[in-house]
Amino acid sequence: MAKPKLALIPAAQGDKFYSVLPSDGVGDFDFTRASTGTRIAPTGLIEEVASGDSRLNYDLLNGKVVNCPHYLLEPASTNSVAYSNNISQWTNSGNTVSPNVITSPDGNLNGGKVIVDNGVTTANIRPMASVAATNGLDYVFSVFVKAGEFDKINLDFSNAVFGSAGATFDLTIGILTDFDAVNVNQGIEDYGNGWYRCYLVATAIASGSGALILRLDANGAGDGVKGLYVYGAQYEQKSYPTSYIPTNGTAITRAAESATGSGDAATFNDSEGVLMLESSALSNDGTNRQISISNGTSSQRVYFGFRTTDNEIIMSSNNVTSGSYNSVTHVLNNATLNNKFAFKYKENDFSLFVNGIKIGVVTNGVVPIGLNVLDFNNGASSSDFYGNTKQIQYYDSALTDAQLETLTSWTSLQEMITSQLYTNY
Repeated sequence: MAKPKLALIPAAQGDKFYSVLPSDGVGDFDFTRASTGTRIAPTGLIEEVASGDSRLNYDLLNGKVVNCPHYLLEPASTNSVAYSNNISQWTNSGNTVSPNVITSPDGNLNGGKVIVDNGVTTANIRPMASVAATNGLDYVFSVFVKAGEFDKINLDFSNAVFGSAGATFDLTIGILTDFDAVNVNQGIEDYGNGWYRCYLVATAIASGSGALILRLDANGAGDGVKGLYVYGAQYEQKSYPTSYIPTNGTAITRAAESATGSGDAATFNDSEGVLMLESSALSNDGTNRQISISNGTSSQRVYFGFRTTDNEIIMSSNNVTSGSYNSVTHVLNNATLNNKFAFKYKENDFSLFVNGIKIGVVTNGVVPIGLNVLDFNNGASSSDFYGNTKQIQYYDSALTDAQLETLTSWTSLQEMITSQLYTNY
């Protein structure tokens, strides 16, 4: 197989997404984020990354790091919980709290314990007594929890603003056991050492104020000693939980991220080529998210995109001047899992491969012209790509079907299992 002209394999953090090829740095992407951020480090712990530095994020499977890292790009988001981890500032009912008594998912002794008062059956603790919501928008409440003497926790928005929106989790076996209402999503993620990040997503059915409640089921009566552990509460106007945003006295916003400016006119071939990438979406959030090789506009480009329809992707070659739009779309089983994609473009010869399978072809159409830059957007600084990127390769010649099949195939069953975060028992 031909050698790629450009290759991005995430390996270092800094003010760039660093490309392996070309070796002179022309393939590096300029990275921006005007705030700090957090990532899952190779240790499996949550780690803060300085403002302006890219994030190498690691996958967790059953609480342990698997796979090589990916570059993480996220949109802006605000954690409105003023004291995300200072549980002494939270509102308690039927319980007392002991801060800083257990090692948290960031590796420090800053996890707190919620202790059910003597004689109390169900205790409530509120990271925020009042949260604002706007009718029709999605909000997500997440918190890290670990079983102590008790192992059941309920997350609840507890207000007519959200209707009956709640979910109950079993922290011993790490599963969702019950949830309430429609227009609600929920999940539980294993962070290792008994810690789980539980989350609840709901659509506001009215504008106004609600409350974030952790409801601890004491399975009988509390005794003033028994409880469970908590860390890192977050409330965001999102349809899915983003990376943890620590706060200490006020709401904090993690700025949006971008990666642009890879390559030049000598890197890309207008006549023919292949764009390959291995990536996953953060969520099916109803937005267009694109990676493009273009002339600096959306009129001449080759691009990949997650679409507004759940799990749908598109790879396309557009020459707006000639009115040629050569697109192949495909619906994945799950866009949030890691997949391998490749798109070949050549006059009257376009094809899409996904995970080693030829998905579709277009046998007429012209190619774009003036290609000179690869960006994590649509070529015109919109439809920014937010997701996880494990690799990008660009070839300046059209590969054969056999080569494209090889390029997008898993090297083994085990690679496919771990890359797509399936549990292999």
